[in-house]
Amino acid sequence: MRNTSQRRASILQALTQHGSVQVAALVDQLGVSAVTIRSDLSALESQGLATRSHGGATLTRMPPPEQTIPQKDALNHEQKERIGAWAARMVQPGDNIIIDSGTTTISLARHLRDAQNVTVMTNGLNIAWELADAPGVDLILTGGLLRKQSLSIQGTQAEACLQAYSFDKLFLGVDGFDLQFGVTTHHEAEASLNHKMVERAKKIIVLADASKFGRVSLHRIVQLDRVHTVITDASISAEYRDGLLEAGIELLIAE
Repeated sequence: MRNTSQRRASILQALTQHGSVQVAALVDQLGVSAVTIRSDLSALESQGLATRSHGGATLTRMPPPEQTIPQKDALNHEQKERIGAWAARMVQPGDNIIIDSGTTTISLARHLRDAQNVTVMTNGLNIAWELADAPGVDLILTGGLLRKQSLSIQGTQAEACLQAYSFDKLFLGVDGFDLQFGVTTHHEAEASLNHKMVERAKKIIVLADASKFGRVSLHRIVQLDRVHTVITDASISAEYRDGLLEAGIELLIAE
């Protein structure tokens, strides 16, 4: 039986191949009820990926494909390094923080190697490796299953681990940031874990280079009302500068 993420990915694949889908055909193909399929189509429509029509839906636009860690790391590398350096200034001695997995957040980790009296929890294997020998950093890894595509640890063990802690700040990496739909990622389990991180932190800081704005990935982490600060680069559009300020979100430009 497919889970929600797999089922919606299958629907997106059918939309991409054929341009449109019908509820009745998807019911037969996926073995679920028409109510479930209509709910899936509504979710895809809310993400700007599909447009509902009588008895089905048509493709609106494709979500960006997920890239490998080396591909992501090479993309906008200089901007990510500046964002990471700027984010590191927000970490104070005595802070307890979460650093989410990702290639922008690992830039933050690189700039924390000389930090003093800081506790870091992370679900990123590459981030843990970066900070493993940092003398002033106490490092906590979530338990769980390693997702090799993103070098992130996820699952019920990771989520349960978070429940015993309270953090000052969460530094969150994202795949998409949309003014209407919110903050998104490609993978359902990562979105679920990220949402738990948001619940355990007092301040939510999104690290995103300007290419992430206006993009919507399949799974929402949170809506914008949960975000306190965004750190990005100078290429952010005027639309998103104004939109973030109107939403009451602190905007920091790493230059």
